Amino acid sequence: MRLKIHHRTRYSFTKAQLRLVQMLRLTPEDTDGQTVIDWRIDVDRDARLRQGRDGFGNRVTMLYADGPIDAIEIEVSGEVLTGQGDDGIVSGATEPFPPELYLRTTDRTLADDHLVAFLAPLMQSSDPLERLHGANRGLFRHITLDGDGPDDGRSAREAFDAATHAPRDAAHILIAGLRAMGVPARYVWGYRSVEGDALAVPHAWTEAHVAGRGWMAFDPSCGECAGSDHARVAIGLDSLTAAPVAGSRLGPGRERLAVDTGAEE
Repeated sequence: MRLKIHHRTRYSFTKAQLRLVQMLRLTPEDTDGQTVIDWRIDVDRDARLRQGRDGFGNRVTMLYADGPIDAIEIEVSGEVLTGQGDDGIVSGATEPFPPELYLRTTDRTLADDHLVAFLAPLMQSSDPLERLHGANRGLFRHITLDGDGPDDGRSAREAFDAATHAPRDAAHILIAGLRAMGVPARYVWGYRSVEGDALAVPHAWTEAHVAGRGWMAFDPSCGECAGSDHARVAIGLDSLTAAPVAGSRLGPGRERLAVDTGAEE
């Protein structure tokens, strides 16, 4: 599938900033399942951009901008050709760490007894892969999706009992439950086409490691494996360590965020 991506993020500040330093995890890489045809990052002001990788192997762009800055807009556009099937297999990606690292919990991926009790009956199969499918499908039936609004920082435990869920929440819940049961799992952010539309929007899902098979991608927002309608950009222990934009600013005041994905309303 040929996915088109147009993602614009605008940061404005109540008071002008003296300097911005941002890490942009906004660039996908080629894997066995996807090929980046075209990709560019544009910034609406003078800035220095430096390419590199973070500790998880994600491609990053470091952005340095000097003030005064009352607003900055970062625009991403490109096309990704996804050729993987719908079996969720992830191969050909940069892997600097062994799977065991992704058993490490974070504040956002801690499971409680309630979550473990929910997932345990769904993972009774003797087949390790089928256990993961069972957890993914069961969580999909449990959650109520409500778009992908700003990150409110809630944990998997808080999200599990919430009335509605963003894809970010669903990914955190599945990660927390799988890690509690000894399965390495990690957070993925990227893009997903909506109902077959070539224009993809930001999305989040989970990758779990299956012994003898490797990493496999599960999307609890649809109850299926992540396939050709997904474009993978960055991974991490949770949404913080895989955040599209992270960094620091020098200056007083508050920050406001607006995101435009180019999708039709």
